[in-house]
Amino acid sequence: MEFDWSVIVDALPNLWEGTKMTMLITFCGLAGGFILGALTGVVRAYGPTWLSAIAQVYVAVIRGTPIVVQVMFLYFALPLMVPDLRIDALWAAIITLIVNSGAYISEIVRGSLLSVHKGLKEAGQAMGLPFHKILTHIIGPVAFRRMIPPLGNQCIISLKDSSLFIVIGVAELTRQGQEIMASNFRAVEIWSAVAIIYLILTGALALGLRLVEKRMRIL
Repeated sequence: MEFDWSVIVDALPNLWEGTKMTMLITFCGLAGGFILGALTGVVRAYGPTWLSAIAQVYVAVIRGTPIVVQVMFLYFALPLMVPDLRIDALWAAIITLIVNSGAYISEIVRGSLLSVHKGLKEAGQAMGLPFHKILTHIIGPVAFRRMIPPLGNQCIISLKDSSLFIVIGVAELTRQGQEIMASNFRAVEIWSAVAIIYLILTGALALGLRLVEKRMRIL
């Protein structure tokens, strides 16, 4: 079978719509996941024992279950438990990615914070600074530099994980590719195009994070 480039050209408008949906889910999911993960990581590193224990249970549950199970529970099972609750497929995907990425980012934040030499914290305390200022102005900047490489890896993983939301019918890139392929039966061309788009997205993300890492090293 010959590779027909015109098939990809014809499919580009639909693939672009799927790409925009993938980027929307990934951006919203990672933005919310970073906030959730940062708060949970700080709690696990410096919070009271009971609150740290709750955060640890959350991380263990999310990291111990597949993201497909999580989104299907949220989209299909939760409305059965709460009859008046019905979550839109797009929101189910975003919420799942927030909760999922937040658990992994929490571990990144916790590990980075604890890797900072305790002398910096003691120096801030000796200056009479409140803990929130020690965290944001002394410990935080040092820890953030160490977070960048694993955060970049998590961003790429979350971007690729968005393809799994095909199970609830979200019209992201993989879903669009599946629907196009089902109509023209040109699997080689369509899935090659989908793979290339994912490579472009992950490559751009990796490049952007590498520039941030380089900039942070200069500073």
